[in-house]
Amino acid sequence: MLCHSRPFSVFPCSSQLLTGSGRKIRIPFTLAKSLVIIFMEGAEGIELQITDDAEANSRNDASSIDNKTQPPKLTHYKWWLRVTCYILFLLSGQSAATLLGRVYYDKGGNSKWMATFVQSAGFPILLPLLLFFPSSINSNTATNPISASFANKPEAPRLSTLTFLYVGFGALLTGDNLMYSYGLLYLPVSTYSLLCATQLAFNALFSFFLNSQKLSPFVLNSITLLTASASLLAVNADSENPAGISRRKYVIGFLCTLGASATYSLYLSLVQLSFEKVIRKETFSAVLKMQIYPSFVATCGCVVGLFASTEWESLEDEMRGYKEGKVSYLMTLIWTAITWQISSVGLLGLIFEVSSLFSNVISTLALPLVPILAVVFLHDKMNGVKVMAMLLAIWGFLSYIYQHYLDDAKSKTVLTSENEVTGAQ
Repeated sequence: MLCHSRPFSVFPCSSQLLTGSGRKIRIPFTLAKSLVIIFMEGAEGIELQITDDAEANSRNDASSIDNKTQPPKLTHYKWWLRVTCYILFLLSGQSAATLLGRVYYDKGGNSKWMATFVQSAGFPILLPLLLFFPSSINSNTATNPISASFANKPEAPRLSTLTFLYVGFGALLTGDNLMYSYGLLYLPVSTYSLLCATQLAFNALFSFFLNSQKLSPFVLNSITLLTASASLLAVNADSENPAGISRRKYVIGFLCTLGASATYSLYLSLVQLSFEKVIRKETFSAVLKMQIYPSFVATCGCVVGLFASTEWESLEDEMRGYKEGKVSYLMTLIWTAITWQISSVGLLGLIFEVSSLFSNVISTLALPLVPILAVVFLHDKMNGVKVMAMLLAIWGFLSYIYQHYLDDAKSKTVLTSENEVTGAQ
């Protein structure tokens, strides 16, 4: 009898097998044939697996060689271009929105709820981005500390949990924007912007308690300098006399601006905590939703406040009495909403490309710029105390930036050493 196949010459042509004692055991030929087929399939599977592993290893080796030989400048120039565009969006949008908010009050606007409304009402501009960018994974997972911390935790949170987060953040933004509106109404733009710089100090404190970030000497120096800057502005209250603003209203604006800076810093720390503990992913769509849905809730809250305060009844008279006319009134409000959303696009882009901490630092970079722009375009007064406060704020900002640079360099060093250890294994 001839064999149909002889893989590795394991089975003889007969249907007899030898035991360890030399005894012959007769088995049916069909069973022997089945065993041969099973063994052949197993051998082919093992050979296929070995081939796949070899191909995968060769691809990994080739990709690692390509990464080593490719110049870093050619690899990252597009990333730097995107980051630069986002920084320009953030700085220009935030500066223009702040100046337009002051123009609204200077030209005859008086509705705090309307000024609050336009800070969040432009969120529909972001909806096309949500449709254009689906739930794509952040390409910067390796360098983004938030993304790296939950890259292996894909489980989605419950809808009720997300709804609670969005509603809570929206309510927090409503109160925060309202306090900013009071501060911008009762304070000169230069004073308002310098007080907003205290956001960095509050952010460091909340990050220490909520996000487990250390208070290094440079961060403590930044907190001290920003506190001194705010104290100088508080002492300067007697020398400042904005048109039609009493000392009581000045104090209200001062406290509201400080409260708004603290609230926004708390908001940023809670958002970062939510991404780490609840959402567990940082895709561009997730970041967009964190901007769009709370803004929608905040806009609804502003509409409720506008009607509850009966300010809506005076909006028509306010439009008629606006110094530059109805068209200028509407364009001021519309462009204020648009510029706030341009700022939001830059903020979201920096969160997606770099980190939420970096985006917060860049957003505060506009604060020393706004007083200079206010002096040029709105003719704000800039006395010696304000100049000293601005210099202290810039010093505190640079100290904070330097600490961020040290943290970033340290994280890159750790990441490089981990990659080297992984490659050696």
